[in-house]
Amino acid sequence: MTPHITLALSKGRIFEETLPLLAAAGIEVLEDPEKSRKLILPTNRPEVRVVLVRATDVPTYVQYGGADIGVAGKDSLIEHGGQGLFRPLDLQIAKCRVSVAVRSDFDYAAAVRQGARLKVATKYTSIARDFFSAKGVHVDLIKLYGSMELAPLTGLADAIVDLVSTGNTLKANHLVEVEQIMDISSHLVVNQAALKLKQQPLKRIIDAFAGAIA
Repeated sequence: MTPHITLALSKGRIFEETLPLLAAAGIEVLEDPEKSRKLILPTNRPEVRVVLVRATDVPTYVQYGGADIGVAGKDSLIEHGGQGLFRPLDLQIAKCRVSVAVRSDFDYAAAVRQGARLKVATKYTSIARDFFSAKGVHVDLIKLYGSMELAPLTGLADAIVDLVSTGNTLKANHLVEVEQIMDISSHLVVNQAALKLKQQPLKRIIDAFAGAIA
C-alpha cells in the first residue's frame, strides 16, 4: 500500500511557483486555491494531498506531522527556529529580501550613528533582533502581523523590518529601504519521522524537485 503524503503550501506566490516543481514530480493540484474555499486540495495522485496554511505556519505543520513535507520561506524558517525539520533543498523560488525601511524624511544613518534607541515594527522579531544586536544598535521591537508600512507613518515606530520584492509598496507609502538584511528564497522542508517512514515516496518528490531546479 502506498503511504499518503501531505504537502503544506501557503497561498499566493509560493503556491504558484511550486506548481511547476510539482509537475516535474508528476503531481498536479486539481483545484485553484484562489477559487476554492477548501483548505485541503486533492491532486491527480490519490495518495498526495495539499493543505493550505499561512506561510508562517508551514514549518510548524511539518515539524509536528500535520504535513509530511512543505515549502517555506527562509524568513519563516528562521522565525520558527527550524527544529525537527530536514531541509534538503533551497528551491530558489519566491525570491525577495528582508530589509530595514524608514520614512523618507527620517535620518536613519544619523540615528544609528548617535546611538539613538530605535523603535522597530516587524513580524520578524528574531531576524531584526539579531541584525541590530550585531550592529550594536539598541532597539525596542514592536511585533505586528501586517500593514507594516503604517507603523512609521503613524509614529508607532521609527523603522520597519519587512519583506521587500519590488519596493513599490514602500515607495507608494513614502518609505525608503535603508539596509538589506538578507536575501530570501523558499526551501523544501520535510518531517524527520516521515522521512524514515515514507522514505521512497518522499525521496521521489525531493529528487524530482532537485532535478527541476537544476
